Amino acid sequence: MMADTRATEPRTAPASDPCQTTDRPGVVGGEGALPRSSARAFLEVAATAAATAHPLLGAEVACTNGRFKEAPSRDSSAERSPSGVCAPSSVCAPCGIMKDGSKQKQVHKKTVSFSTMPNDRKMNSTAACIAFMMEGCEMKKVRSNSRMYNRYFLLDQDMHWLRWEPSKKDSEKAKLEIKSIKEVRLGKKTPVLRSNGLSDQFPEECAFSIIYGENYESLDLVAATADVVSTWVMGLRYLVSYGRHAVGVIEPSQPSLRTSWISSVFDLADIEKEGQIDVFRATQIIKGLNPGMKASRIELKFKELQKAKDQYGGKINVDVFTEAYCELCTRPEIFFLLMQFSSNKEYLDYKDLMLFVEVEQGVEGVTEEMCRNIIQKYEPSTEGRERGYLSIDGFTHYLLSSECHIFDPQHKKVCQDMTQPLSHYYINSSHNASLLEDHFWGSSEIGSYIRALKMGCRSLEVVVWDGPDHEPLVYVGSSVASQLPFSKVLDVINQFAFESSEYPLILCLVTHCSVHQQKAMAQHIKKILGDKLYTDAPKADEHYLPSPEQLKGKILLKGKKLPPSCPDSDGEVTDEEEGTEMYRRVGAKESDQMNGISSKKFRLCKDLSDLVSLCKSVHFRDFEASKREQKYWEICSFNEVLANRFANEFPEDFVCYNKRFLSRVYPSPMRIDASNMNPQDFWKCGCQIVGMNFQTPGLMMDLNLGWFRQNGNCGYVLRPAIMREEVSYFSANARDSLPGVSAQLLHIKVISGQNLPKPRGSAAKGDVVEPYIYVEIHGIPADCAEQRTKTISQNGDNPIFDESFEFQINLPELAALRFVVLDDDYIGDEFIGQYTIPFECLQPGYRHVPLQSLTGEFLPNTMLFVHIAITNRRGGGKAHKRGLSVRKNKKAREYTSTKPTGIKVVDELFRASTQPLREATDLRENVQNAMVSFKELCGLTPAANMKQCILTVSSWLLNSERSPGVSVDLSRPYPTMEARGPVPELLRKVLNAYDTMIQTSRTLIESADAVHAKLMQAQRAGLDFHEDLHRIGAKEGLKGRKLQKAVESFAWNITVLKGQADLLKHAKDEALDTLRQIHYAAQSCGLSKNGTVSPEEGGAGTPHSPPDPAPSPEAEAPDDAGSS
Repeated sequence: MMADTRATEPRTAPASDPCQTTDRPGVVGGEGALPRSSARAFLEVAATAAATAHPLLGAEVACTNGRFKEAPSRDSSAERSPSGVCAPSSVCAPCGIMKDGSKQKQVHKKTVSFSTMPNDRKMNSTAACIAFMMEGCEMKKVRSNSRMYNRYFLLDQDMHWLRWEPSKKDSEKAKLEIKSIKEVRLGKKTPVLRSNGLSDQFPEECAFSIIYGENYESLDLVAATADVVSTWVMGLRYLVSYGRHAVGVIEPSQPSLRTSWISSVFDLADIEKEGQIDVFRATQIIKGLNPGMKASRIELKFKELQKAKDQYGGKINVDVFTEAYCELCTRPEIFFLLMQFSSNKEYLDYKDLMLFVEVEQGVEGVTEEMCRNIIQKYEPSTEGRERGYLSIDGFTHYLLSSECHIFDPQHKKVCQDMTQPLSHYYINSSHNASLLEDHFWGSSEIGSYIRALKMGCRSLEVVVWDGPDHEPLVYVGSSVASQLPFSKVLDVINQFAFESSEYPLILCLVTHCSVHQQKAMAQHIKKILGDKLYTDAPKADEHYLPSPEQLKGKILLKGKKLPPSCPDSDGEVTDEEEGTEMYRRVGAKESDQMNGISSKKFRLCKDLSDLVSLCKSVHFRDFEASKREQKYWEICSFNEVLANRFANEFPEDFVCYNKRFLSRVYPSPMRIDASNMNPQDFWKCGCQIVGMNFQTPGLMMDLNLGWFRQNGNCGYVLRPAIMREEVSYFSANARDSLPGVSAQLLHIKVISGQNLPKPRGSAAKGDVVEPYIYVEIHGIPADCAEQRTKTISQNGDNPIFDESFEFQINLPELAALRFVVLDDDYIGDEFIGQYTIPFECLQPGYRHVPLQSLTGEFLPNTMLFVHIAITNRRGGGKAHKRGLSVRKNKKAREYTSTKPTGIKVVDELFRASTQPLREATDLRENVQNAMVSFKELCGLTPAANMKQCILTVSSWLLNSERSPGVSVDLSRPYPTMEARGPVPELLRKVLNAYDTMIQTSRTLIESADAVHAKLMQAQRAGLDFHEDLHRIGAKEGLKGRKLQKAVESFAWNITVLKGQADLLKHAKDEALDTLRQIHYAAQSCGLSKNGTVSPEEGGAGTPHSPPDPAPSPEAEAPDDAGSS
């Protein structure tokens, strides 16, 4: 295993999560707070309007996060432009170690993006989009035979026709009437674009389709860049919605909501009422409204606009100010998103916002009042708040707020079951907490203990030595120059032990003291820790350790303990603790060095021994001996080399061992630079306490800190159920799906980055940043993967990536997602920032990701904008584990089966469960296949929910001139979708797919309970053999490895039965939820035929639908659109 190299940056504690601060318009969840220097002039302007107290110009904007107020601005001066060439990503082969901030040089193929969109073109309005379309651009036209042709597309000046040239047809046939367009579909959402011959030739972001005519033919196009696609899709959707009225976007007759607000901001700043303000004040206002924007960039924009208008001097008028603000502060990716959900207006009303929050963001129970509160909170203009409109600026503020953070707020507090035995949790652990740097040259510092405890650490190592004047000292390695009094260390621990977490703290004592000073240690411990110290004797009739809940506010000592029979005041015990290893390496046997084993003994004071209760340190011999002899309150420590060997050679045994006993893994003494091991290597085996060098930043500490951020950062994370159940099978080195655990598909779209700084300490000249992003999955071997975006060479501080990735997650409960941003440099790629988040904490939808520096501080105003979708899972990580929405026909379907044990009576029992297992799989897969077919016909991805499907069908019907009659009969328990009169063939296919989905859902709902009962009955019957399995196996003639194999197969079968039963139960719940979504969506969009039957639960639907798809065209396009 490679070690991450030691960082050279100052050791500073990571900042707390920025999204825990109070949100205000213009203050982005903590990261967006205004620096004091940039707000000063701005507040001077606002002071003149104290009586009116504008939400963005009032005192609120002075709120700043002290954590960032001293941070220097490191923004690039390059202007924003919609950039990002959509060539397929160049994905490097995964390396042995993922990208580490402390590891600068990377070996990979460099791919560079150059936008074809002019640098000065700002897509900040529909007028700009339509103007671009009138100029035209080259795109590829895709035929149904998978051939592509370069054509020049443009919009007629009267905005009635879309034309392309050259063509075999004459110019009058190579055109498409705007009013015939039913919808404009983004991505590969038609059979032509999804065909095998084309799917790998261009990315999803560069494709779009125009669905037109009463037969719903498609004109499939591929653009050079994602921003060109966004421009065409936005412009065409606007024209489809407003037709002739769209002329108003070119020459608006009255100021828009946004320009009126900007003018009011200008008027407030124009104290002298001269109609102009000085450049400095104008710059500070824009900078104050957009934290993170560099002043030089704003000043440059003013100069450009003044020059274009032949205006010179140090004053700015309202027109220049408005234009500069719109160009600088409009993020095109957010403007395009707003247009998708705003019925193609340039603002969202509360109904549009309800649709976005519920359908796209996955929030349940959205109400009109909730959306009005969002508008009141984030909309900067008084007019917008009064009328209930959310402008582009308000929408941007909302997306930047903690409400749209990628981290699920439910996990910011303790949300897991804390009543399980202590051995069922991962415990945040520090190794050599007193050190500031490495083992030999690093100095000890009392603040290191405080820092570790404030970061949620629940296991601290304290290495104690004899000191002068009979006072024990704490230090590590050669750091004798900076020794800490043991009593002072205890004082600090006593003071800060439960400041960040109320759950138990484990002190791992490594004692090198004489008996006399051990007595002094015991006296200090009892005096200073007092009632916090847990000394109750373990209960002999129990089988597991107490829970964290039972041990709240208690400190446990881990250390050696004398046998109860010892009559003297001290006795001899073996010393194989990790803290002594590096001092015995000379002359020790190599095997002893590797395994951390030594025959050295030392005298232990009984007073100190009696303080150890639930964490008695014992020597590990082997798994069989532990199973027979080890007590539940005894804990073994493993050198990382030995633990790695067990993880690779005996993964199942290691997992089973950790179900009952605590195990501590500590770094090899060869890590003299205090580098860190990969905690995932041992978490996958169930090891609870993995000692980390908190003083050494880098990839490994990113994983550790990111992982324990969940569950309220309390230092305890509940392990996956498959690792806790007494009878279950799990191999730490599994490279495929697990029995009884449903894999999930993670869809990530990396959209953009904001205010990416130059890497700290960068040797490169200038402020230019050329960023790219690695998206990494860490977990069991089957899940570990990484993919990277292209490099953005233009506008690198605010890059547009627009790239999508997919990852299959086989064990979601042990997976973590990490974003790493690097600066592409031929000398050596440099670290910009990273963010690590547990898979279970991801929120779906459009989310902002805050970036942290190498040493863990949140970088001010520095973020990534992404879209997250998890197949068949909606809403903030609250849903059950779900299967992949991948269609499999019955012949190709893979059935989970039981394994023979070699014990006749047991095998007969499990064979009887074969049919229920097949039935359960068929019930689930049939519903999934039917739902995928229906979603694809609706032009949606498998990650879409049923509300989106019904709303898009409704949208298609509203755009049809013939208005085919379709209604959903809600008077029945299983709502039917019925056609009134003749309907187009493609709509007929949609209706048939819907009917199939309802029928398979009905079969699942009505059959699930009976099949579930059969599976659980078989599982309970199997468990009856658990206690006597070894005896029955021996009676059948099994022994040694054969008997062990029989036990493993038995555990596999029990896991399969329980897991498949759970999956079936969850599938039934999902099917019921699907019916509720259909019910409310049909009511909200006016498709309901009878609404008398109402599901008991579910969120209210919304009357608006996004301008997303109608049914997918299955037939080839006719000659007029398909001509080459």
